[in-house]
This record gives sequence, C-alpha cells and structure tokens, in this order.
Amino acid sequence: MTKTVYVRGADDIDEAHFAANVAAARKYGAVVVGLITDEAFWRSGRAPRLDFEARRRIVDRIEGVAQILSQNDYDGLATLRRLQPDYCLCDLNADTGADAGRLLALAGEWAGQLITLEGVRGDPEPRQVLDFEFGVTPSMRLRQLRRLLAHSGFVRALEVHSPLCGAIVEKAEVQRQGRSMGFDAMWSSSLTDSTVRGKPDIEVVDHSARLAGLNELFDVTSKPLLYDADTGGLAEHFGYTVRSLERLGVSAVVIEDKAGLKRNSLLGGDSRQTRESIDDFSYKIAAGKAAQTTRDFAVIARIESFILNAGLEDALERAKAYVEAGADGVLIHSRASDPDEIFAFCDRFRKVDASSALVVVPTSYGDVYESELRARGVNVVIYANHLLRASYPAMLRAAQTILEHGRCREADAHCMPMEEVFRLAPGPERR
Repeated sequence: MTKTVYVRGADDIDEAHFAANVAAARKYGAVVVGLITDEAFWRSGRAPRLDFEARRRIVDRIEGVAQILSQNDYDGLATLRRLQPDYCLCDLNADTGADAGRLLALAGEWAGQLITLEGVRGDPEPRQVLDFEFGVTPSMRLRQLRRLLAHSGFVRALEVHSPLCGAIVEKAEVQRQGRSMGFDAMWSSSLTDSTVRGKPDIEVVDHSARLAGLNELFDVTSKPLLYDADTGGLAEHFGYTVRSLERLGVSAVVIEDKAGLKRNSLLGGDSRQTRESIDDFSYKIAAGKAAQTTRDFAVIARIESFILNAGLEDALERAKAYVEAGADGVLIHSRASDPDEIFAFCDRFRKVDASSALVVVPTSYGDVYESELRARGVNVVIYANHLLRASYPAMLRAAQTILEHGRCREADAHCMPMEEVFRLAPGPERR
C-alpha cells in the first residue's frame, strides 16, 4: 500500500522552494498538500496575498503532488488527525522548532513519522520571490483591499513612489509579539510622486503621468493600492479617473474636499486654501461612484476640516454627507502633533456609522500606536511619505561623501552591497 506524506501549503508560496520540498517528500510516498483556505488565514489574523484558487493553481502545476486538500485549520493539526499520514514534512526554513515538536508529538498518535528538511532552498541567503511571478491580474489586486477589510478589519499601507519602493513593501517583515508583521497595501501619494519629479505638490503632475508609473509598479508587486487623487478635479473628469484606476486594478481612490489651487495640507491653514461646498463635493463623489464598473473599487472622501480649523462639528457634518453621497469611507486628516482631535472624530463618527471605512494618516502625530487607532474604529492607517523622506537623506549623504573624499570607497558605508542590489531584481539564473 502506498504511504502518504503530508506537506502543509505555505502562507505565501515560493514555487521553487515548495517544489523542492515536494520532490524531497516524494521519496517517502504520495504527497498530499494541505492548502490553507482563505477563511483559515483570516481566522489566524493573517491575510493571504493570493486567494485560494490562485494558490491552488500554483501547487497543482508542481510535479509530484498527488492530492490537494482544502485545509480549514491554519496550523494543520485537525487536518493531520483526520488524514493520519505515514509521514509529515516539517520545513525548518519555514517552521519553528516549536512547530516541529508539536508535529512530532501529534504524529506519534498514529505512529506517523516526521520528516525534517533544512536547506532545501540551496541558497542560504533569503531570496526575493514575489507573488507577481505567479500571476496577479488587475481583478485579483482590485478586490484584495475589500477582502482585507472584511476579514481582518485593519489595513496597514505604506507610501510607494517607485517600483523599488513596491519591492520594499512586498518584502518588509518583522516578528512582533510572536507574529509576523508586514504591510498590507501600498499608497500612491501625490506629494511623493511630485517630489521625486522635482515639482511642487499642487497637482502639476497629471494623472496620465502617474498612471504610467503605476503600470511599472504593478509589474513587480502583488499588494492592493490606494491612490491619492488630490481634489479629483472637476466632477465630470473624476469619473474618467475612476475608470482608469479601476481598469488598472487600483483598489481605492482618495479625494480631498479642497477647491482651487491645491496646497499640501501639512503646510497649515491660510486664506489660500479653500474647500468645496458640501453639495459640490458630494456631487463629485456620486459621479465617481456612478462611473465605477465593479463593486470592489472604493471611493474615499478626505475631510480637511481640522486642517482649515473648521472644527469637529464641521468634520462630522461633512462625513455624514459624503457617506450619504456614496463614499465607501472617509479619511480624517490633521496636522496636530497629538491625536486628540482625530480620536474625538473617530469616537463620534463610530457612534453613528459602524460600517464605513475610517482612514487616518498619522504623519504629524506619529507617537500614536496602531493599536490605539484600531481601538477607536480606524480601519486603514497610511504611512504616507516615509520611504521618500528616508531615501533623500541617505542619497545626499552618499553624494557628499564622494565629494569630500574624491572617491567612492567611503560612500560604500552608506550603500547596500551590490549583491543585495542584484537580489532585488534577480535574473532567471538567480531564481
């Protein structure tokens, strides 16, 4: 009788690595892959970058897989008890020692054996194998933000102004309190898109130029993107912007309720910054919603009441009107150094609206923790300009070091090794 070998479907499947695991497991018997369902991901507090069907297609094309099971328990323990395989594979590249010990004890219940694999990758250094290599369609990316909000209720987004930034958002990960933490989404900022072009943040860079950049970004990323569309322009034009973004696979657009020449909100309130009337901005929101063709795309209304010192009641009045006009959520903005007015808005808003997305950008009140924002009902936190602000000082320091020494050796201390550069965008021979 053919023996069975259980292999757990990894969180984010690196096809080459997983194929190597399957090849090793085949030596012991027929390989059965327990592929984690989307629902199991959400219950564990994690979010799959690709949905179940996309991950199943990846596993299905790997030679040597005899069977794929839908695994509804994230850790696989219930699946293992039901399957009772002769062997259970433990990948020490992905699983911890505690996982191995738990699997070994469990397999002992039916006299199963544990296979431990280490170094299957061949390359001891971590490699970047992004999910886009497995095929990310615009529709897959488009619906991901709503899926994240529906199942986890909280999304962490980081600004991207280039495909290289996108690679950072895809790859950045830390362990915090025993859990793997990364960024869930990308933010396309008009401020950073303008700044990298050496232009002011006054809508001088048009959407056509920015959308061309999104095509390049989407070539090398898989995560959903929120797009900063400034004021949205004329209501009659905003509908075309929505359709263009939706067609590309952008998940949401954010427009702010300013009028006239747009100036960055963090510059503060003065007479040169004015707002649309509630009726006019609501009309623009409705025009955008009427233009979209799927239920997945979202229009988020950014409220500038605190920026222009109009107060809490004005912000709440506008939030109510914008949601009634069709906005899927509101972004409440502030340039204060503490989160008090943001907290006050969130508390009042959530008393009357429990379902609309609530978005914040804590650039000026950076001391606040995500846990505090989430406790107030915030669904999306956007770190709106940090990669740009981090990159400029580093580049300037390297440039000045070369000038100071008349050579580039000393600048190496401020630069990543060339080998790391090659790993960011590996050629076929390195994958």
